[in-house]
Amino acid sequence: MPNRCLYVATIKEFLHQERLSVLGALHNNYHGEALTTTDEAWMGEIDILQQALKPWGNDDAKIIFEYEIPRLGKRIDVVLLLRGIIFCLEFKVGQKDVLQADVEQVMDYALDLKNFHLFSHDRVIVPILIPTQRVSSTTEFRLSVYDDQIYNPLISGADHLQTLITNVLNHARDHIFDGTIDNWLISPYAPTPTIIEAARALYENHSVEDITRHEADSVSTDRTINYILKVIQQSKEQNLKSICFVTGVPGAGKTLVGLDVAIKQTYKNGDMDKENGAVYLSGNGPLVAVLTEALARDNQKKCANRGEKKRISDSRREVSEFIQIIHRYRDNMLAKIKNPVENGVVEIDPDKAVRLEHTGYGEVEHVAIFDEAQRSWTHKRIADYLKRGGTYGNKLKVPNFPMSEAEFLIWSLDQREDWAVIVCLVGGGQEINTGEAGITEWIMALNSRFRHWNIFISNKLTDVEYAEGHVNELLKENPNVSFSDDLHLAVSLRSFRAETLSTFVQSLLSFRDDVATLYQDVASRNYPVLLTRSMDTARKWLRTKARGSQQTGVLVTKVAARFKPLAVCVLPQDEDNAVHWFLEDKTDIRSSNYLEDAATEIQVQGLELDYACVLWDADMRCENGEWKYYKFNGRNKWTPENNIENQKYMLNAYRVLLTRARQGIIICVPEGNKNITPEGYPEDVTRLPEFYNGTYEYLKSIGIIEI
Repeated sequence: MPNRCLYVATIKEFLHQERLSVLGALHNNYHGEALTTTDEAWMGEIDILQQALKPWGNDDAKIIFEYEIPRLGKRIDVVLLLRGIIFCLEFKVGQKDVLQADVEQVMDYALDLKNFHLFSHDRVIVPILIPTQRVSSTTEFRLSVYDDQIYNPLISGADHLQTLITNVLNHARDHIFDGTIDNWLISPYAPTPTIIEAARALYENHSVEDITRHEADSVSTDRTINYILKVIQQSKEQNLKSICFVTGVPGAGKTLVGLDVAIKQTYKNGDMDKENGAVYLSGNGPLVAVLTEALARDNQKKCANRGEKKRISDSRREVSEFIQIIHRYRDNMLAKIKNPVENGVVEIDPDKAVRLEHTGYGEVEHVAIFDEAQRSWTHKRIADYLKRGGTYGNKLKVPNFPMSEAEFLIWSLDQREDWAVIVCLVGGGQEINTGEAGITEWIMALNSRFRHWNIFISNKLTDVEYAEGHVNELLKENPNVSFSDDLHLAVSLRSFRAETLSTFVQSLLSFRDDVATLYQDVASRNYPVLLTRSMDTARKWLRTKARGSQQTGVLVTKVAARFKPLAVCVLPQDEDNAVHWFLEDKTDIRSSNYLEDAATEIQVQGLELDYACVLWDADMRCENGEWKYYKFNGRNKWTPENNIENQKYMLNAYRVLLTRARQGIIICVPEGNKNITPEGYPEDVTRLPEFYNGTYEYLKSIGIIEI
C-alpha cells in the first residue's frame, strides 16, 4: 500500500484511471469502515480533480489523497506536487459557505508541512479551501507576511479550481520548475527553528507549572538532569549509543526531568542547537493532550498580554514539536520496514525511506525521551496489534512482528549512523494496562540485541515495582552498565507536604508493618489522608479544602463498576474529555471541580490534582489480610479475577490513584446497600456491604481518620 497516504499516482495516471478504481484504492488502504458520507466526499473530490487537472496531464507531477503528516496524526484531503509547488487541498463537498474554522484547518495543514516535513521546508506551499458549491474564486494572491513561502489561504468553488491553480502557477513563476519533488512522500520528519524557539519561550515562561506546579526543592531533579546531559555530551563526543533509565516514586518529577532535558539539550547558552536536539515522547495520550493544551493556552495568553494576535492552533503546533505521542513516532518507523518481516529480522526497505548522512534511516533526533517507558508494549501485544493491522487510519499490517515495542524503539534510534541517546522515564509499579511490559523488556533487549549500547541506571532499584526486584540481577552479565544514584528520584515533588506519601501508599498496598507509622508521618506534615463512607461527605470536604484555583476531583479505577448509585459518572476515554476535566475552571461543568465525572488511572497517570477523592469500589477488596480481585460481568454479579497479570494492573491502578493529590486525599469506601426487599432478598446484590467492609476495616486499622 502507499506510504503515509491512501492513494498516490502521477497526475497522468490519475487522469486515465477509472474513478471507481481510484475509490477502490482509497477503500483498500483505509483502516475502518468508510461511511457513506466519506464515499460521497471521495467521489466528489475525484470527479472535480479529474476535470480540473487536465492541463497538467503530461507534467511530471503527483497527486496524493489522504496524506498523513508524520507523527501528528492529521490527514490532508489532497496534496498536489506540481511544478515544485506544494498544493494542500481541503474539500468541503456540497458546501457553499466559507467557515472560519475551515480556512484555519487548511492553513494548519500548510503550516504543519512547513514546520514538520523536511522536504517541504524550502518549498512554496499553497493552501486551498474548496467549498464545492461556491460560485467564486480568490483573485488576489499573497504570500504570508511571515516570509515562510506559504500563501495566504485561497478559496475556490469546484468550477473555478483549474483557473485558480493556473493563476497561482503564474503568480509563483519564480519558484516553479519542471519535475516533482524527489522522495517527498517519504520525507523524514524534521523540526524547524521557529517551533523550538516557541517551545523554549513556553518553557521559560514556566508554562509547565500548569501541570507540575513544582513547589518542592528541585535539587534532586537538577542533579538527574545534569547527569543525563553529561551522558548526552559524552555520547556525542565519542560517537556512542547510550540509554539512561530515570526511575522514581510517583510524583517525583520524571516528566519534568524529561521536558527539561529536551529543552536544555536543544538550546545551549541561549542558542539553538538544531543538529543535536531532543524530542519528548509519551505513550500516555491524556498526558500528552493535557500537557500540550496547557502549554498552548499559556502561550496564547502570553502573546495576548503582549498585544499579539495568535491562534490557539498555532500555539498547539509549537508545543507539539517537543511533546508528542510515542505511537506515531513508532508507526513512522514501522512504515519504513520491509513488510512482511522475513526470518524474524526487521530491516529498512530502501524504497520506503530516505537515507541521510549521519541520520541514516532513523529520525532526525539524536535524543529521544520516552516518558512512562514502563508502559511500552510486550511483544505479544504489539505483534497482535500489527497482525490485525491499523495504525491511525492506515491498514499497516505487519504479520509475525518479532520485537517488543521497547526493542523496536531502541532499534529505531540504532538506525542512526553516528550517535544516539534514549532517556527512559520509568514509574515503578505503574503498569496499568494489559500488555504493558515494565522495565524488563527494555533490559532484555539491551542484553540480547543491543549489547553495544551503554546503559546508565540507578543501583537502588531493588523494590518489586521494578522488574519484580531483579534489575541488578538482569544486568549483572552486561559489561556496559554504569550505576548512579542520580538516576533515581526518591522524593515526591507532587505531594510537597508529604514526601513520604508514596512510601506510605506502597506499604498500605503491601500490608507492611510500618504502614501505621508512615501514616502518622504523612499526617504530621499537614497532608490529610481521610476516610469516609459517604460521597456527599467526600464532596463537602473537597469543596471546603480547595481555595482559589486549587483543583479537586473524584478518581476511580477503570475496573470500577458500581459508582452510579453514588451519583458518580466515569469520564469518557476521549482525550478531549481529559483536557477539559483538568484544565477548565470552576465555572465550567466539564471541570473536575464539579465532582460529577470521575477520572480513571488511564486519564490521570502522570498528572495531578490538589485534593482528590479516591472512590474505592468492590473490584479490589481486603479479605483476611490480603487483596482479592473481582471484575463485574456488566449485569448482576462480580466474579473473581484470577489472572495474575490483571491482578498486578488492578493493584497498580490504586497505587496511581492514591498518589495523584498534592495536598490531601479522602478515600471513600461505600457502605454498600444493606436494604432487604419485602420478599427477604438483598435490594442490590452487586453492592452488598461485605464487598466493602473488609477494605474499610483495614484502612481504619491503620489509623486513618474517618469523617
